[in-house]
Amino acid sequence: MNPELPGGVTLADVWQARRRIRGQADNTPLRYSPYLSQRYRARVWLKLENLQPTGAFKLRGASNMIAALLEQYGPQRLQSGVITASTGNHGRAVAWAARELGIPATVCLSSLVPANKVAAIEALGAEVCRCGDSQDEAFETVHERVQSRGQVAIPPFDHPLIIAGQGTLALEILEARPQLDMVLAGLSGGGLLGGIGLVMKQLSPRTEVVGVSLSAGAAMWHSLQAGKPVSVAETPSLADSLGGGIGLDNRHTLALVRATMDSHYQVPEAAIARAMVTLLEQEKMLLEGAAAVGLAAIEHHRIPIAGKEVALVLSGNNVALETFDRARQEQAQDADL
Repeated sequence: MNPELPGGVTLADVWQARRRIRGQADNTPLRYSPYLSQRYRARVWLKLENLQPTGAFKLRGASNMIAALLEQYGPQRLQSGVITASTGNHGRAVAWAARELGIPATVCLSSLVPANKVAAIEALGAEVCRCGDSQDEAFETVHERVQSRGQVAIPPFDHPLIIAGQGTLALEILEARPQLDMVLAGLSGGGLLGGIGLVMKQLSPRTEVVGVSLSAGAAMWHSLQAGKPVSVAETPSLADSLGGGIGLDNRHTLALVRATMDSHYQVPEAAIARAMVTLLEQEKMLLEGAAAVGLAAIEHHRIPIAGKEVALVLSGNNVALETFDRARQEQAQDADL
């Protein structure tokens, strides 16, 4: 075990998060996939975070942080509410967790966030603020409201309590498959991948931690290459949950991902589309693009997993039907080439 990993979060924090979120976020199934196992001559397992009450893994981190704030400060400090910026899933998680704990919530969303995710957040009683054309612009509104209204910010990824909450899914994976060879998960802000990496490096260092990013707009990957946080232009994607920057003042996830990620792959839109269609047709699961990137990476990059025990984190199911229709059309066009 290595207690010196960077990022300001420890394995003990992950165990505490697990106790804290019990009853808020679900212990989701790790389901064996006969189809993918046969196709790749491996033992492929699917971590079904799409079955969380909010449809995505983000509920873990949001529930952990809001509950921890209540423990530390009490409800009086949070009477003005919590606020966050989000590409959709984190906002929905904050709205859900705040409602369950009786706290007002505001979610700042850029214009790139699909309408279905906006509606889902509003349905949970949160105030939605449309703020600019990028995640960074939405963050600016959060900072302004923290100063002017006294709201408490719930970061989408760059905070030890968020990272610890996301790391709880890695504990569940290892409890079910302690001899795991590889785990693949989407990489954007780094809260999910960093939390998984933290747990794996301390409890199962033999497990290869693989991050998967978009081909365009992969802020974390470009930041890792530059050795510091950098901004990248955001572009629409089937995997819209993987869009957005990592914050130019990133304090936790960049260092943690650098220390714990073993391999990284970028996947094009066509590969994401194929994986989304495959998971619907073969696994009967309608998933967002970000949930399909692990499979997309295995297929597109021909990652050698034969004979290995592999887990794919299916991170969420919050996909608009028109987005999936676009994926099916792209997959069909790609098949015709």
